[in-house]
Amino acid sequence: MPIAIRDDTVFIILRKIDEFNQNGGQGDINFSATDFTGLGLTQSDLLGHLDYLNQRQYIDAEFTGNAYGNQEDVPSLVDSDEVGFRVANTFGAEDGPLPHLITFKRATLTEKGKSMLQDMEENPPKDLDKGPRVPLITEHTPFLEKVKIKGSLPDIYDARDITETVFRVMRDVMTTAEADRVQAELHDAVLPTDEKALQMEVADLWKDRNPIVGLLSRIRPPLKGPAPIGIDSKLFLTRVDNEAGVPKTVNAEIVVAAVFSATKDELSQERIEAVAQWLPEGKVREIWQAA
Repeated sequence: MPIAIRDDTVFIILRKIDEFNQNGGQGDINFSATDFTGLGLTQSDLLGHLDYLNQRQYIDAEFTGNAYGNQEDVPSLVDSDEVGFRVANTFGAEDGPLPHLITFKRATLTEKGKSMLQDMEENPPKDLDKGPRVPLITEHTPFLEKVKIKGSLPDIYDARDITETVFRVMRDVMTTAEADRVQAELHDAVLPTDEKALQMEVADLWKDRNPIVGLLSRIRPPLKGPAPIGIDSKLFLTRVDNEAGVPKTVNAEIVVAAVFSATKDELSQERIEAVAQWLPEGKVREIWQAA
């Protein structure tokens, strides 16, 4: 069944692809439900828009999967070495409890697409001003706003508390020296605000507010390896879920990905690669690399 092509959705897709390539086009790009909050978009709508833009040569993309298909048409396994562009199915498919992926080997704007984007930037679609949609994240978005938006969290204080928990578990799998190197790069303000409780740098979130826990984290060896002695991916996510009080509307994987993404924006490439080696193999390391 044909879908109605919406200007607001086209604008969001074109701008995100353009920003991805303007920033070097390295790694993966994810479209999630938070990019289209308030627009009433379904998974099929999103994939239909992508297919339309590709067929009409506004974007030049090579992807696998059926743009209008069901869950079984969507690949659930991705070779990260071959994939540079991914679309996360976070729209809650009824026939599968886990997100599936449509994979893109490449995605760029054609000259036709660039021209359309330029016109839309000069005259943004009116529908963008309607409904409670979440703003697009840019390089100027403050740290906690990124966590709140990407984690689909209700407020900034949830973003702060969850970030502190994720950071605590990250420190637990690192040496003190490596944790200090990470902290040294986290110097941006978390949020421009008059609220004293939020007047801090990202580095302040990295330090534990509990002085005893903070001291223990500096003197204990890194908790690497399988549980229960070490922290594997399952225990990492379980601790975040239990210790952070993750809202029932999301889950540990979503909020960890949000914190990881915001954190990587603060770090040098050298530090990003170093942190990856300390994180548990499997799901958590995959989330870090995809964030």
